[in-house]
Amino acid sequence: MPNLAKHLPDTTAANLATFSRRAKGAYASNTERAIKADTDLFTVWCIGHGHASMPASVETVEAFIDSMASLKAPATVRRYVSSITKMHEAAGAASPTTDYKTGRYRLPIQLALKRMHRAKGRRQKQVKGMTFDIRARLLEKIDDSAKGLRDRALITVAYDTGLRRSELVALDMADLTTGTDGLATLIIRKSKTDQEGQGVQALIAPDTLAHLTAWIEKAAITQGALFRPIRKADRVQPDRLTGQSVRLILKTRAIESGLPLSIVEKISGHSPRVGLAQDMAASGVDLPAIMQAGRWKSPQMVSLYTEHLQARKGGAAKLFAHQHRLTSQ
Repeated sequence: MPNLAKHLPDTTAANLATFSRRAKGAYASNTERAIKADTDLFTVWCIGHGHASMPASVETVEAFIDSMASLKAPATVRRYVSSITKMHEAAGAASPTTDYKTGRYRLPIQLALKRMHRAKGRRQKQVKGMTFDIRARLLEKIDDSAKGLRDRALITVAYDTGLRRSELVALDMADLTTGTDGLATLIIRKSKTDQEGQGVQALIAPDTLAHLTAWIEKAAITQGALFRPIRKADRVQPDRLTGQSVRLILKTRAIESGLPLSIVEKISGHSPRVGLAQDMAASGVDLPAIMQAGRWKSPQMVSLYTEHLQARKGGAAKLFAHQHRLTSQ
């Protein structure tokens, strides 16, 4: 990536550098990386098309949205626009995206986003939920090597807690508390919805605790990271797994379990979280309890994860039952 600061006015570059220094640690690391990557992409695009990126005009951002709409998912393009807004705020420049009086997107930006949504829709690509049945399939083929014990513990903890990848790999030995009833809790010290680190407790079941304990004993973990890389000859490393490692572990175990390719392709690091929500909904757990368990702040994502289950309980399902069409004749 070229040095993009040289393409900015001196005052703007200085303002951005000051903001970057002050904001360090104020945002989640993933958020910081996303904003930087998004604004770098926008700046490179502007350079290539002969536009000023800072301050950018409304027309420039409108053209950028139209250009990206054919290449990226709608959710990604909306994130780009949010990052451009943040970049202008940080530089002390007037936002080309938002009217400061109303706080809403300017009309050309609204229309560009509407064009994109009409062409591609707003629906996000859905990952495959790692439900309890799929969890069981993954565990069947895992051996008792150090890597096997780690992966079995990671899969079961991820499912029970519904942790995001970043939260899962951030777990420490000190976060685990076991009870006399076979249950245990893990403290989630910081998460996407708890940036200031007030912390919440997540429950794990006795079978998951057994898998986690087997891994801890095998790896001789007494402090520090719970989930760690493993080198050749079962040599456990002291550092943490990465979020990317979690995705690869789940993908690899899904392939080894013999799951159909159509399912494997949709398995991601988010799958245990989605599967937990789906299983709770299928078991009749109400929405507030699902939101509490998964630490969701709004019901929209839970509804998205469980929409196929809700369809089975809706008006059409009731009609089919009344017509005796839900059982084989």
